[in-house]
Amino acid sequence: MSWLRALKHTARSGMTVERARLEPLVAVRAAAGLAIVIGFGLAFLGPGAAASSAFGAFMAAIASFQQSWRPRPVLALASGLTLAVSTFVGYLVGSSTTGLFLLLLAVWTFAAGLLWAAGPTAGIIASGNVAIMLVTVTLPTSVAQAAGHAAVIAAGGVVQALLIVLFPVRRWGDRRDALADALAAEADYARRLRQDPAASFDPVPLMKARDAAAVTARQARRRPAELHGARGLAERIRPVLASLADPAVGAPAQGQARERVRELLAAAGTVLDAAAHAIRHGEPVRLPAPALSVLKAPDLPDLLGGAPLRAARRLAALLDDVLETAAPGTGPGSGRIADPAESRLRPSLARLAPLVVRAVRAELRPGSPILRHAVRVTAVACAGYLIGHALPFGHAYWAPMTSVMVMRPDFTQTWSRAVARFGGTLVGVGAATAIVQLAQPGMYLSGALAVLSAGLMYALMRTGYAVAQVFVSAYVVFLLGMGGVRWDQTVPDRIALTLIGGVLAMVAYAVYPAWETPRLRGRLADWLAAVGRYAAAVLGQYADPAGARRADVREALLAARDARIAWQEALARAAGEPVRHRGLSRAAADGAGEALAALGRHAMLWEAHLPDRTHAPVPGAAELARALREATEAGAEAVRERRVPQWDGVRGLLPDGNAPETAVLRGAGVQLLEALDEVAEALRP
Repeated sequence: MSWLRALKHTARSGMTVERARLEPLVAVRAAAGLAIVIGFGLAFLGPGAAASSAFGAFMAAIASFQQSWRPRPVLALASGLTLAVSTFVGYLVGSSTTGLFLLLLAVWTFAAGLLWAAGPTAGIIASGNVAIMLVTVTLPTSVAQAAGHAAVIAAGGVVQALLIVLFPVRRWGDRRDALADALAAEADYARRLRQDPAASFDPVPLMKARDAAAVTARQARRRPAELHGARGLAERIRPVLASLADPAVGAPAQGQARERVRELLAAAGTVLDAAAHAIRHGEPVRLPAPALSVLKAPDLPDLLGGAPLRAARRLAALLDDVLETAAPGTGPGSGRIADPAESRLRPSLARLAPLVVRAVRAELRPGSPILRHAVRVTAVACAGYLIGHALPFGHAYWAPMTSVMVMRPDFTQTWSRAVARFGGTLVGVGAATAIVQLAQPGMYLSGALAVLSAGLMYALMRTGYAVAQVFVSAYVVFLLGMGGVRWDQTVPDRIALTLIGGVLAMVAYAVYPAWETPRLRGRLADWLAAVGRYAAAVLGQYADPAGARRADVREALLAARDARIAWQEALARAAGEPVRHRGLSRAAADGAGEALAALGRHAMLWEAHLPDRTHAPVPGAAELARALREATEAGAEAVRERRVPQWDGVRGLLPDGNAPETAVLRGAGVQLLEALDEVAEALRP
């Protein structure tokens, strides 16, 4: 993609307004917390303290809106307390010399950039703290006042956390949605299999549901019953659906048996949709009677036999379990698991700290995109601060604040957010300025307008960054007006400095980029090695049914899913970069991705028919598993080195003949080898 096309693409994505599910009650609660701290500050502490507390409550509410499985009160408290510390330390340093504050800004910004290694939530909160610190350090005039401002900032976070605890909105709603989305994705998959037995399945909903299933010890004791168990059932249903639909291991492609399979798949989709609706809304399952009658039809043995019949019966049993699990409990404490030791526990913040340090240390290496982002955002923030001081505008913090807020580790988000921030700032400042000119609001009315702007931002922030910036800009104008600052003293300066900050961020990424395109081969190689280990783990179960660990297959499957998602995300980021493919064209990437997805699907089909522990070992399975693992690891290295992978080691171990004891192994090997050959063909120059 050329630079001109990349600019057009990022500009369009930045200004796009998306339809998103709104949460008005959550937005009202966040705005109410902001109104409480602003009103208290104006009544008892004055406009300056009110502005500080407003910033604390504003950022705490934004933190609670992040896509994180941490408890929302914890996010609000973490945001408010860390912002308070940043403000106090920033004032102590900034009150002495500009050079010392610049050094602190560099250290703070570099640390915030590195925290993206811990995930987007930590990176967003840290970046927001740096940006708001640049504003709040200018409010106090003494150390005592700085301590007071830090205290009211922390109080703003505490107020938001208390409101979340006292007035919960749709308790467990995000986890209900994650589990319901996973079941709904399974339902859609079942319906697509009716027409396309080789239909693909996106594992993202299942992975998201798995993340949502990790809870704190307190949550484990209070989790509703319907939120436990259904995710594991969904994981087990997916390979059964695929094996029932696939003609190679399921029913024939034509005939009465195939029609019966289509009826079973349609009924499965109906059951899974009903369970998803019940879990999402906490209601009893409402299931049409025909769906259950199809799943338990007495004529199944007459139409299906062997593996298809076993799969049909297995599917019926799993769907019965889903319906039983999806039945709503009796309220908090009704979860089937009361002992936190038996749940997937999320580490506390104290135990999370060493994990974050380890993740950050892993990124301190040449070529790390996180390290490059930290260096880039640090340089831009310091340059923006110096430029702001050199210009006659005043308000020197606007330029670095804009840069810190828009910069992300990848190109597309940084450039699109820069365009969106400037466009949103123009609209928001223009609208707020017109209101100020016409209404001439006083202190309390300005505070009320600031709360209204923030509430609209909370309600619409997920529709697009440009929309959010419209109301953020209006919020700042009204908040400054609350302290008696005239609009013409800040608005033109803010627009100019916002433009400077956005341009600095965009230029910095062009000068010191971290392109995803050159790393695509590495991502593809990681996926190839991971899916090879998964397929080898499945074959290992056939080699030693009595002694094999079923957990090995599960761990390998999760690793393969992680690698696949990393590849898909990298491919999406690379699509908008103004960089040549450098040895991996879009067609080659698509072809190799489809082949690897097919390889994983074949392994999943054989996983659905794993032998029980009393079954005799399949001759040759151990050797084929070892050869497959070694071949995919060598193939991954070949992909990284821009060579075409070879699979002679796997091809030479395929058993000959049609002996019953080797038929299963040969069928699996042929399917896996076909997918591997397609990978090699896609990568052939």
